[in-house]
Amino acid sequence: MAPVKTELERRLGLPDDLKWLLARYPRSEWVQHDNIGGMASFWLQRHDMFREFGTLLTGGIADYREERLSAPDFARWFAPRLNRFLGDLDGHHNVEDHHYFPAFARAESRLKRGFEILDADHHSIHEALERNAETANGFIRALQESEDRQRFAADAYALENERLVAMLTRHLTDEEDLIIPLMLDRGDDALTSA
Repeated sequence: MAPVKTELERRLGLPDDLKWLLARYPRSEWVQHDNIGGMASFWLQRHDMFREFGTLLTGGIADYREERLSAPDFARWFAPRLNRFLGDLDGHHNVEDHHYFPAFARAESRLKRGFEILDADHHSIHEALERNAETANGFIRALQESEDRQRFAADAYALENERLVAMLTRHLTDEEDLIIPLMLDRGDDALTSA
């Protein structure tokens, strides 16, 4: 039975009424903007790191499933990378939820609903992180069992990882579409003092 999709998994992007700053500062112009340094650049780098981790884990599980990595080699490779990915992502979301999102919503009240959407995403992603960790732990335990059990556990983890990466990809894009234009419009000083 397929899991029930969250609002985040059904969403195709932010609602149009939250994209007014994105219309003023389209992605194609971000790299040339004077305010792209500092916080905006850091934010984009962190998001790129999460995308790269998702791609890395997806590739690693594919390598194992295609028998390019043995079970012991895969377990040694996989566990530290997964732990870092899950830990860094959880920490990043906590800082956003408790510091940045409230400050940004104060700086531009017309985007408050957007930050509420992103906060709700974090809850969905947190649940997906927990499912991912649980499925990964089951998979790692199964690496000591029969080939059939390993394959079943690998398939289960691959599906859970695919779901998490898809949720994360949608969220990161929407978060950037809301936040980076605000950073470009206001600059770091105005946002950090809000």
